[in-house]
Amino acid sequence: MSNKVIGRVVATEKCPTTIDDFTFWTDPELILNPFDIVKVEHVNNSYSYGVIEDIAHITDSASFLSNFISSDFGDVNAEENTLRVGMNYVKAKVVCNTLNIYIPLQSNAKVTLATAEEINYALGLNDIKNPLVCGYLEMYEGTKDSEKVVLPVNLNSKFIIGPEGAHLNISGISGLASKTSYAMFLLKAIQESYMKKTKDDLEEDSVAFVLFNVKGKDLLTIDQINDFSDEKNPAKEKAETIAKYKAMGLSPEPFKNVHYYYPYSIPKTSQWNTYMNAEDVTDNIKKKKAKMFKYVYEYDKDNLDLMFANIDDSTQTMDSIISYIMSGQGKFGSIKDWQSFLDAVNEKCGTGGSSDKEIPVSSWRKFYRIIKKSIQDNKMFARDVREEDDEIRLEDALKRIKSNEVHVIDIAKLSEDKQSFVFGDAIRTIYNLQLGKYSGDEGVDNPSRIVIFIDELNKYASKDAPKNSPILRQVLDVAERGRSLGVVLFSAEQFRSAIHERITGNCSTNAYGRTNSIEITKSDYKSVPSVYKTMMTRLKQGEYIIYNPVFRSLLNIKFPKPIYKQFK
Repeated sequence: MSNKVIGRVVATEKCPTTIDDFTFWTDPELILNPFDIVKVEHVNNSYSYGVIEDIAHITDSASFLSNFISSDFGDVNAEENTLRVGMNYVKAKVVCNTLNIYIPLQSNAKVTLATAEEINYALGLNDIKNPLVCGYLEMYEGTKDSEKVVLPVNLNSKFIIGPEGAHLNISGISGLASKTSYAMFLLKAIQESYMKKTKDDLEEDSVAFVLFNVKGKDLLTIDQINDFSDEKNPAKEKAETIAKYKAMGLSPEPFKNVHYYYPYSIPKTSQWNTYMNAEDVTDNIKKKKAKMFKYVYEYDKDNLDLMFANIDDSTQTMDSIISYIMSGQGKFGSIKDWQSFLDAVNEKCGTGGSSDKEIPVSSWRKFYRIIKKSIQDNKMFARDVREEDDEIRLEDALKRIKSNEVHVIDIAKLSEDKQSFVFGDAIRTIYNLQLGKYSGDEGVDNPSRIVIFIDELNKYASKDAPKNSPILRQVLDVAERGRSLGVVLFSAEQFRSAIHERITGNCSTNAYGRTNSIEITKSDYKSVPSVYKTMMTRLKQGEYIIYNPVFRSLLNIKFPKPIYKQFK
């Protein structure tokens, strides 16, 4: 595509050009869009590139009233006797200059459309180290006498999974924002890039993935190909999606090395703890790609504090009870199973049951109510683990995770308190694994990085979460120290403003999906230009506004539909 002149820079007394931005006029009928890149002549034969932020139209009419009067005092069918002089003017932000000259652009300088190569240069995408595809750009869509430019976008993988930067946060309203789909697209790109590495390379830098399935069966078939059977034209949709993956250098195949972990369940009873049907679960277990996980008192009692993650314990009485139990005081030193544990706690709830004057009976009763609700009548909390029946403790599974493996933990059908318990246990295990706690255990050969993906982060790390929540503390630790340990958090939620600022503040990459007009007024969006905020209220499915340190500007990227099997 040759450079087409579309306008000239305009600098007025009230609206001068500056080091950072400029304005140019253009044909009122020329279609341009926010995020499009333009090229501008500058001094010393250099060129500056700008990203369009806003487009406005003005006429020589002094006021709205003038227009009303000229239409025969409000006759909508009247023809103007004198045509108004009108023009479009475009506001753009300078992103770079070919000779690093950043004095203001001069009035009347020619403005042209950029070529694909120039767009790559302007956005800093032409020389990305450790490239990882994160979507594609579309520019000049509908622009007269210009072809639409489609460009794959790469970011530096070390700025999303470490060590230069880490953590990803995705926000957007439910359904339309496709938060899970975009996270899975990036995870697939990461897995593919590492599967291409040699064995020697993987010894220095390897990655594995732990995903939490929190909605229905969303992530429980990610190793199966998408047949697009829910689409109106499956064959066409599949062909177009495959073409998009290939254009970005990705294979049109689902995830590899996937292992599923379902909460222990009993078929055809109320104790079926997954949305997958019993036949599929049994089939996956037979194929050795799935197991059911249990919690055993003898080994998992140390995680009792996770049961109280969403309980405000301002007086720390729950902490005192947990410390009492962990130290083996009273009968708790000889207990081996969950039922005996519940019985021992229940004894403390009776009159005179508690001999510890520092812990009142009322606190034991509160503790018992919470624990009983979580443990009783749920077979996930068991007496033992039968490995011959493909049962496992989640800690034992995660501490033996290997390079390029994907471990999917199903918590969708569990109650919220049990979801928190499982999530907290997994995060704690992964963190301890990277700290070296299990280094002497058999079969432990942890990768240098582990990426954790969790949707609905607001359940575990919202601004309203109790300050003493052990899960919140764990997530904050991952956000602030995880990069150096190789623990990377990919998170998603409907409203970014609800998430603890120490988490979003530590994310090197942020993806903004479609949201509502109330959300964009929050302080989390104060650094986003106003026109981009407005765009966030009308983004389409499969479209995100992305921030990453390697980009010179926010990018409006698109990504294809998932290549793995989905459920509607």
